[in-house]
Amino acid sequence: MTEIRLANVTKTYAGGQTAVDRVDLTIRDGEFFVLLGPSGCGKSTTLRMIAGLEAISSGDLFIGERRMNDVDPKDRDLAFVFQNYALFPHLTVHGNLTFGMRLRGVPAPEQQSRLAEVAGMLGLGPYLDRKPGQLSGGQRQRVALGRALLRDPIAFLLDEPLSNLDAKLRAQMRTELVKLHRRVGRTIIHVTHDQIEAMTMADRICIMHDGKVAQVGAPMDVYRNPADTFVATFTGSPSMNLIPGRIEDGLVHFAGTSLPFQAQARSGPVTAGFRPEDLSLEPRPDGLPIQASVVAVETLGADAILVAGLKEGQEIEMRVPAETRLPPGSAVTIHLDPDRLRLFDVKTTRAIPRHV
Repeated sequence: MTEIRLANVTKTYAGGQTAVDRVDLTIRDGEFFVLLGPSGCGKSTTLRMIAGLEAISSGDLFIGERRMNDVDPKDRDLAFVFQNYALFPHLTVHGNLTFGMRLRGVPAPEQQSRLAEVAGMLGLGPYLDRKPGQLSGGQRQRVALGRALLRDPIAFLLDEPLSNLDAKLRAQMRTELVKLHRRVGRTIIHVTHDQIEAMTMADRICIMHDGKVAQVGAPMDVYRNPADTFVATFTGSPSMNLIPGRIEDGLVHFAGTSLPFQAQARSGPVTAGFRPEDLSLEPRPDGLPIQASVVAVETLGADAILVAGLKEGQEIEMRVPAETRLPPGSAVTIHLDPDRLRLFDVKTTRAIPRHV
């Protein structure tokens, strides 16, 4: 079993800018682990430190039991797939795939055997005589993955590998990556800013913000129980509704309604959060009624987003059936599933544990 572990890892550049700040992470052997966050949050820098392409300013990196801080990248037994694929333009697909094996002195018969296996796995057989300039983005992506597979590493490091693809091809490649992971059973660490990639592919997600780890967990756990308001708004489309509230005498008051809420928090202002799908226009026995007026209904095809204005002036969003037709300004009663309500500390933005 080969874990990859970061212990209090920091990256500070010469000018004093801290790109990664005291990150503690354990990537389990064989899991599909996604580093997710906006541009500049430190996720690619973290990946490059694991690969050895960036020096660690402080802290320790372990692969298994071995400390890797000073180990040369070529000796870490990791395969890195770059965002731009980094293929040799003058070599054919065959040449790109076998380049690393030739460098390592792999015997020619073994090269051909392994090439045939990987080319078949990735559907590259018809393109072996073509050069990268003659390939589509998805085909170049598969060549880059094939080259990494032929190294037979302990882990694959993927840096935004799908960002250059169109939406349809990106969806196809997400599926292909999941199938590939199941087939080879090796650790994959995948960097992306796309939450759909993270939710659909990851065993676990690490959300990063300003160089720090905001939350690590299974996709639906992170989605349903965000650690803070950043995670709440970064995940989901539309994101979680956040509105002002207040805890008083064991009740939380928000949006003109209230709910018993025993929490580890003193009386005072809080931020109330709930997802668009936690709301319904249909009454429910335990639902919390919220009075609002229709601002707009945005049809998406399979469903629609109702934008509603509260009396306090805030707007919230909810998912409704695609055929919903409500004129702007009309009054509606929205029903919230009380089990889905989340509260956040106004000062720290951290989630407040709930005990009902």
